[in-house]
Amino acid sequence: MRIYVGNLSYESRDSDLERAFLAYGSVESAQVVTDRDSGRSKGFGFVEMPDLTEAQNAITGLNGQDLAGRTLTVNEAKPREQRSFSGPRNDSGGGGGGPRNERRW
Repeated sequence: MRIYVGNLSYESRDSDLERAFLAYGSVESAQVVTDRDSGRSKGFGFVEMPDLTEAQNAITGLNGQDLAGRTLTVNEAKPREQRSFSGPRNDSGGGGGGPRNERRW
């Protein structure tokens, strides 16, 4: 099961996450999500535990608990949503800027 862990300290590392979850069973992976430019933690991460019962126990046991001075939010990770571009669309091929064929004097 993939588990979301939120409200992590910005100093948290993968090993800190793994250590917290190992108290509840075997951990397949533990990853703190980091900013690709600065390398600094984004304050959340994911843990994968192969045993469903151990994973549920970890969620129950760690949600609301303190880790490095922060109260954790721990729950089952939701599937990642497909990202789509939602910016402005301009299908005219031009740069916009008003109605076509309008004269400006």
